[in-house]
Amino acid sequence: MSSRFSPYDLVSSGLSRLRPYDPGKPLEELEREYGISDAIKAASNENPLGASPRVVNLIKKRVNGIHRYPDGSGYDLKKELAVRHHVGTDQICLGNGSNDVLDLLARVFVKPGQVGVISRHAFIVYYLSLVYTHAEIRVVEAKDFGHDVEAMTKAVDENTAIMFFANPNNPTGTWLRESELRRMLSRVPPEVIVVIDEAYAEYIKEPQYPDCTQWLPDYPNLVVTRTFSKIFGLAGLRIGYSVSSPEINDLMNRVRQPFNCSSLAMAAAIAALEDEEHTERSRQLNREQMQYLSNGFSQLQFETIESVGNFLCVDMNRPAMPAYEYLLRCGVITRPIGGYEMPNYLRVSVGTEAENARVIEAFERLKDSAVI
Repeated sequence: MSSRFSPYDLVSSGLSRLRPYDPGKPLEELEREYGISDAIKAASNENPLGASPRVVNLIKKRVNGIHRYPDGSGYDLKKELAVRHHVGTDQICLGNGSNDVLDLLARVFVKPGQVGVISRHAFIVYYLSLVYTHAEIRVVEAKDFGHDVEAMTKAVDENTAIMFFANPNNPTGTWLRESELRRMLSRVPPEVIVVIDEAYAEYIKEPQYPDCTQWLPDYPNLVVTRTFSKIFGLAGLRIGYSVSSPEINDLMNRVRQPFNCSSLAMAAAIAALEDEEHTERSRQLNREQMQYLSNGFSQLQFETIESVGNFLCVDMNRPAMPAYEYLLRCGVITRPIGGYEMPNYLRVSVGTEAENARVIEAFERLKDSAVI
């Protein structure tokens, strides 16, 4: 018997190709490494206002019940979401964040060797989910850092099982108009699952930005995913969902883990939906501070990609890691996106007015340094 046993020899080829998702550097780690006590995090596209006060108060009241299992069906939250999206409760699948439902979709609908179509610079979770399912991953070149809908449609063939679109896209912030998506959906065969990830939808007030949850009667192969991690400020509770046909939803729920959403997360999600004033404050802050950051980077002669999310990609015009490290020493955490094949860019999340002033100040120091 060989003494050189390795568990790596036992796993599937899909798993051996995967690497753990990089969530970015947490504040605590930066403070430990650099001895900085007032660092700010501009890396993970979180709501800088935090969760609604209603959510915080609700969690305090519900904490005594955490010894009980949650409602595995998520009845109350599904009821609220069904009203919001004008669908049936049998069309909603709850997930441990929207990443969970994105992974479910790949596991349910992609057989080994089938094709998944994604865009260059798209959210990396699509790629990770497809690798694990032993899919052939067809990466279509981006157009102006966004999805080239025409090219992605042409990439579909008889072996294609699923397509992923992020609208808007993370990490670039680019977005697709209603006409583009309608044209694509009308041309894709009905046996191909089309996933439209609307994680940042609540930030957008553009006239031609579509709410694709309203298109389900027209496109039975459409699945729309949403999250409570962004504008609703519940990233730490991990709660998201998909909206689809009852048939697609039924198949997803067959493989969904029981109790995949905690009782606190589901109750907090309901409270967040009810506090429309907090959502509007968050949206308004993002709009104002996005403009502040855009102007600040422009004045410093850093080019950015126009974004409708709550983040900007800033071009360093050279490999961005030295700039990232310099900004860390300034107490500002940004997000390097070399893993998205954008090695010259840093993604910067929109924060509060004070946080964004710190970001621009740090970039001013960077501009005057020998780093760039």
